[in-house]
Amino acid sequence: MWAIAINPASGHGRGITVGKEVINFFAEKNLTYQVFTAPSSRELESELDSFLTKERVQGVICVGGDGLAHLVLQLVVPRQIPFAVIPAGTGNDIVRTLGWSLEDIESHLQRITTSAPQKIDLGNVDSEWFAAILSTGFDSVVNERANRLAWPKGPQRYNVAIALELPRFSPIEYEISTDTTKFSTRAMLIAIGNGRSYGGGMLVCPQANMSDGLFDVMILEPVSKVEFLKVFPKVYSGSHTSHPQVKTFRTKKISIAANAIAYADGERIGAAPISAECVAGAGLTWKL
Repeated sequence: MWAIAINPASGHGRGITVGKEVINFFAEKNLTYQVFTAPSSRELESELDSFLTKERVQGVICVGGDGLAHLVLQLVVPRQIPFAVIPAGTGNDIVRTLGWSLEDIESHLQRITTSAPQKIDLGNVDSEWFAAILSTGFDSVVNERANRLAWPKGPQRYNVAIALELPRFSPIEYEISTDTTKFSTRAMLIAIGNGRSYGGGMLVCPQANMSDGLFDVMILEPVSKVEFLKVFPKVYSGSHTSHPQVKTFRTKKISIAANAIAYADGERIGAAPISAECVAGAGLTWKL
């Protein structure tokens, strides 16, 4: 038995289109499956949780974006149930790090249904699992603003939020503890990467590896607003890491105290202080 969780609202309706493609694949292969979709994430989580408690499943297929995958992780990881993410959101950064195509859905499904899953590392922040990036600083401020904007829809909402927040943003004072050290720093942004990217392909932690048992941490120390606008586009190629105000290191555990908000996989975690750990082999999925 397979569970197929679909977010019909993801990707401005792409969830519906891709969801039908996934269901047709399972039907044509005569595989046993149950579809889950609901008007709210809370209802979907409740229905899927109840099902996974009662039924023995081979895996949970998430048809949507990173937000849906984040929800499903909380249910499958404690049960050691494999999960797969079929890209139908606006960001799809978990899929990007796992190496799958954003368009070739059939090859992905073929692999899922005919081969054994592999172990991957996951992050755990204050008992909440995440697969891609945990971040705090300017991007979290932008997320807070973007979530309050009624217009525009889609990725442009994030760009509008950047334009609104950058003129008023000031670097934040952080107290950081890692495996080996404690230090204070002022920073524009801190990204803690289990995966490589967020925001739809921003390679904020370009060397992150889901199989090394470590987070890749990127700290952007204070720069002028003009310099920030110069550095920001480089995140799409990962070349921002060569900037003198960008510091990177690896660690298994990290704790952060600050007057700041944190997000993981694009979902709001809440106010610092936060503590996170990279848990080797915590997840089961299929990757290239």
